Amino acid sequence: MSEGRLRDERFMREALAVALGNDAPTSPNPSVGAVLVRDGVVLSRGATQAPGGNHAEIEALRACEDPSGATLYLTLEPCCGTHKRTPPCVDAIVRAKVARVVVGIRDPNPAVDGKGIAALREAGIEVEEGVLEDDARRCHEAFAKWIAAGEPLVTLKLALTLDGMLTWGDGRRKAITGERARERVHAMRARSDAVLVGIGTVLADDPQLTARLAPGKSPLRVVLDSQLRIPPGAALLREQGRVLVFCAPGADASRRARLERLCEIAQAPALDDGELDLRAVMASLGERGVTSVLVEGGRTLSRSLLEAGLVDKLVVLVAPFTAGEGTAAFEGLSGLSLSGVRVEQLGEDAMIDGYVGRKG
Repeated sequence: MSEGRLRDERFMREALAVALGNDAPTSPNPSVGAVLVRDGVVLSRGATQAPGGNHAEIEALRACEDPSGATLYLTLEPCCGTHKRTPPCVDAIVRAKVARVVVGIRDPNPAVDGKGIAALREAGIEVEEGVLEDDARRCHEAFAKWIAAGEPLVTLKLALTLDGMLTWGDGRRKAITGERARERVHAMRARSDAVLVGIGTVLADDPQLTARLAPGKSPLRVVLDSQLRIPPGAALLREQGRVLVFCAPGADASRRARLERLCEIAQAPALDDGELDLRAVMASLGERGVTSVLVEGGRTLSRSLLEAGLVDKLVVLVAPFTAGEGTAAFEGLSGLSLSGVRVEQLGEDAMIDGYVGRKG
């Protein structure tokens, strides 16, 4: 690999770190990272701000006294007039007399795809594409899913014993994994627009569902509760932050009136068995600008999502002990497969994650 390519990859990694470490609630816009470099020295960095605020390119340019002749590293192609809330970033890059732009991936939005890069080249700016492309694609995968399908990227997180149990003993879910794994889960919450559970999890465990162990924002907390059984004193209703409860059209009106003082209530169609239509729930979240959902439900919700083909990514935290008996996470589920698998050790626990598919 050439020295120039190694240098480009080094600074693209910095841009990706800026994007992934961004605390601003950018959705439905992607969290883009920008790094401005001259002669191997970082001049400034920038990340996308909340909707209506600056894009990453503008943040980096404004933080640099003289960006002329520099190289701008961007995790995602710059916009070129398609954004109504902010001026085109390409125009600002050209005015700043940046000499070169290095892009991780093109914008998956068909209204932008390739147009920003073409505009830069037409202005005489050198453009290099596809640097750390796989990493950049992973960084912006939620935005890409939302653009393509109008639905959020769904990540299912499960904590299991070594023999695959979600619960054992009295059936209540216990703290299976250790502190480092819990910290990672909170970091996953902070990077997600929403965390979703079923009413069974709320009634059994009374979770807070915040990202209190990680820096950054706490997600929208979503509960699937067809009959509005959630207690007004539930922990997640006492914590600060937004809560959205989906119920069936026939849910009790008096319960709804009480709960509407504490959280937002939305209706979703119910299926023949009385359960909420999960695909309709995801479409509704997409309409709200939610691009990523972390599911932390129990066995029933997890299996329903997997069987419906609504899970994009699976994260399994495995503790190094067996339960012997209990609630098996995957019993009776056949044909599931993972691609792009990554394994990481978190203290004594192991984290396995990958993209969900089907064999055969």
